[in-house]
Amino acid sequence: MNPVDYPPEIVPLKGRCDGQFEQPGQPGQPGGPTTVQYTTVNINTEPPQDHIIWSLCCFVYLNPFCLGLAALIFSIKARDRKVVGDLDGARHYGSTARCLNITATVLVSTMILISIIILTVFIIVAHYH
Repeated sequence: MNPVDYPPEIVPLKGRCDGQFEQPGQPGQPGGPTTVQYTTVNINTEPPQDHIIWSLCCFVYLNPFCLGLAALIFSIKARDRKVVGDLDGARHYGSTARCLNITATVLVSTMILISIIILTVFIIVAHYH
């Protein structure tokens, strides 16, 4: 699972953590069996998401209780933090923008569904009355 560009470095271990060498015949010593041990470190290089497009849609179309505006502000702050290099701050603001977008989307979807149900009931009642 190592990228082709960065192969793992293989370095034989010759001593213990406390600075003392292992006894002859132990792995890693001349005359003994050799053991190769390596560590692979995976660094998450994926930039944090700022959800700016979703925030714009929520601001323009789905703006109950000004949640779309708040999401847009947090998205812009996340983008600013990402440009500056503060990835933790960008993740925090992006996460807040995502939560506000989810809340706005759920509220508007619920209101649209309730409106459709009420309109359907009124049409059915008016038709049979």
